[in-house]
Amino acid sequence: MIHSAEEFASLRSSKNPEEYLRAARDEAPITVWLDVISKFPDMRKWVAHNRTIPLDILEILQKDADPEVRACVATKNKLSLELFSLLADDPSYEVRARLVRNRKVPSEILLKLEQDPDPMISLVARTRRTGSYCDQS
Repeated sequence: MIHSAEEFASLRSSKNPEEYLRAARDEAPITVWLDVISKFPDMRKWVAHNRTIPLDILEILQKDADPEVRACVATKNKLSLELFSLLADDPSYEVRARLVRNRKVPSEILLKLEQDPDPMISLVARTRRTGSYCDQS
């Protein structure tokens, strides 16, 4: 268990692999995650990488100004349908590109991403949804 924002930052910055991995695997109370976000803005993407991060924190990070943070959120399997939908409309190519490759992205979101202005994202979405590189319509 991670008990403070300072502990998380220390673990994440550690050269010790065991400590470094704790930052990605250990749980923390929601108050700790909120403290990390506010006290250590450069750690926001690493908060999103944590395997135990609560959906409430992912909802906050999905609104982050940094597209790299939002792209990390887009890789999470536990996203709600609302978060999948919001990320599908993200202005950042990288966010949408990570989202379309998320193994848990719902088919209705893939259908939405088939209309993406970027041809690669729309191709990946169509391929994932239909299982084919050719448009069968």
